Amino acid sequence: MAPPAEISIPSTIISNSESKPFTLYNITLRLPLRSFVVQKRYSDFAALHAALIEQVGSPPPAPLPPKAWLKSTVSSPELTEDRRRGLESYLRAIAESPDRRWRDTKTWRSFLSLPSSSTTASASSAPGMLRATAVAGAADPTTWLDLHREMRGCLHSAQSYLTRRDGAHDVNNTSGAVEAGSAAKRELIKAGSLLGSLTDGLRSIQENGRVGDGEVRRRRDLLAAARVEKEGLEKLSAKITPSHGPRGGGSGGSAPGGDRVTLLGGPSSSNAGARPGGRVIGGAPPETDQTRELDNAQLLAFQKDVLRAQDDSVAHLTAIVRRQKEIGIAIKDEVDRQTEMLDMLDDDTDRVDAKLRIAKNRTRNL
Repeated sequence: MAPPAEISIPSTIISNSESKPFTLYNITLRLPLRSFVVQKRYSDFAALHAALIEQVGSPPPAPLPPKAWLKSTVSSPELTEDRRRGLESYLRAIAESPDRRWRDTKTWRSFLSLPSSSTTASASSAPGMLRATAVAGAADPTTWLDLHREMRGCLHSAQSYLTRRDGAHDVNNTSGAVEAGSAAKRELIKAGSLLGSLTDGLRSIQENGRVGDGEVRRRRDLLAAARVEKEGLEKLSAKITPSHGPRGGGSGGSAPGGDRVTLLGGPSSSNAGARPGGRVIGGAPPETDQTRELDNAQLLAFQKDVLRAQDDSVAHLTAIVRRQKEIGIAIKDEVDRQTEMLDMLDDDTDRVDAKLRIAKNRTRNL
């Protein structure tokens, strides 16, 4: 059974991906553990309505807004707003109805990209799905703030897990420390995926002019602060906190590199370059503490996040250099104008001086 969801349609966008433009409705879903956005056009709602009637045998509790034949939502903001409100009421009526027949259908879960009851736990923690659903909503200013709050929550959870890991090290609880460290890395991967989506969404928002320049700068500062915090947590996550047990050959001391790989479920120290689960980095140095606990998909996502952060840094530096160039050109133009004005003043001074000499001669003759 799918978890209860709070559904709203806060905004719409015009898509030009096909030959004929059409309206996309941004459906925001807030689940107990996460929030995401799916985009649907009116024909998708019509297909959902027909499928629900066919599977359940009766229409949903609210009617679907009728199709307009004489006007298009692309050219009519009034029709777009009326249909947005109607579709939102339609989805909320199904989601909040005491009768679960429509919500329990596979069509409803597929339409909203909701996980089934057997895959809820895994879907809620999959960074790939989180990235795919977040990209669509990050271009909306209101949904952008929701995703930013979710990203901040991931960073806060990662910090809590790291604190728990350090506490487990203090009491020589190796399994608890490894579990907390892995959970922190998962939260950091989620945060990195959301951070990339928010960066792309802010770029789209700025290009479309949906918020002012001051708000864009404020949100860019929020992302920069979150990126710094994420990098700090990643460094803390990669750091091994030594145990405070008895010294010597006992089990309370910190484990060496080969023993630590064994404790994490990996191969023996004779094959330290191998990843737990069979991944081997051929001809390369052993993996770092930051990547050793990641599987292949998480490592790929981590590398993409690092490359994306580097690209964003280069783009930010390029923008700064471009602004410096514009300021330099503006200063040059201002200096040229001031030089021209000084030349004009010099000419006027020469003319006034000549006239004064003539006036003196005339006065002397008188």
